[in-house]
Amino acid sequence: MTAPAFSEERFPLRVAFGASGGPERRVEIVRLSTGFEHRNQRTAHAVRRYDAGSGVRSLADLAEVVAFFEARRGKLVGFRFRDPFDWHSGAFGKTPSAFDAALGSGDGSRRKFPLLKPYGNGADTYWRPIDKAVAGSLLVALGGNEVASGFQLSEGGDAVVFDAAPAAGVLVQVGFAFDVPVRFDMDQLSANVTAFEAGEIPSIPLVEIRP
Repeated sequence: MTAPAFSEERFPLRVAFGASGGPERRVEIVRLSTGFEHRNQRTAHAVRRYDAGSGVRSLADLAEVVAFFEARRGKLVGFRFRDPFDWHSGAFGKTPSAFDAALGSGDGSRRKFPLLKPYGNGADTYWRPIDKAVAGSLLVALGGNEVASGFQLSEGGDAVVFDAAPAAGVLVQVGFAFDVPVRFDMDQLSANVTAFEAGEIPSIPLVEIRP
C-alpha cells in the first residue's frame, strides 16, 4: 500500500511541548566596496525547524516517537506538529479571539479566505500563511461582530469558507489554533537505552514543509 504524502496525525503532544526550535530565515548579504550591505531574502516565508529530542522525558516517550516515526515511514510522510511557542492566532499568553487576524473585506462573491497570522504592526507586519488550523478552533467575526455559524474550516485546514459570501466592504476577522506541517529530517532514529538512562537524549530533527 502506498503511503500518503501527508498524515493529519499530530506528533505526540507531551513530547512536542518540550521541543526546541523556531523559524529560520535565509538572507543573502553582499558587502559592497562602499561599506554598505545589500541584503536579499531567499524565500518569502520562514521555514521552521525543531528538535523534538529535548522533549523526550522517558523511555515511554521515546517508544512513542519510534512508533510514530515508523508509521510515517521516516521522512516520507508529513504530519502535524504543535509548536510549543507559537500555536494560535493570538499574542503569546493570550487566548485566541475572533478579532486576531483581519483577512480582508468581502466583495459579495468571494466565499473562501486563506488563513493568515500577523506578526508586528503597521506597514512592517508580516502575514504568515497557516496551512493546518485545528478543527473546532475557528472563531470568526464579520463587520466587527463575532458570528457563531455560516462558516467552516476548509478540508485542508488552510482557509475559512463561508456558506454565503460576505457582503462588499464587510471586514472578515478570525482566530484559531494551528499546527505546523512538518516531516522528520533524518533517515535513522538512533536511541541507546543505556545512554538515555544516563541522561543522553537522542536528536529528533523536524523541518517544516508545505503540505
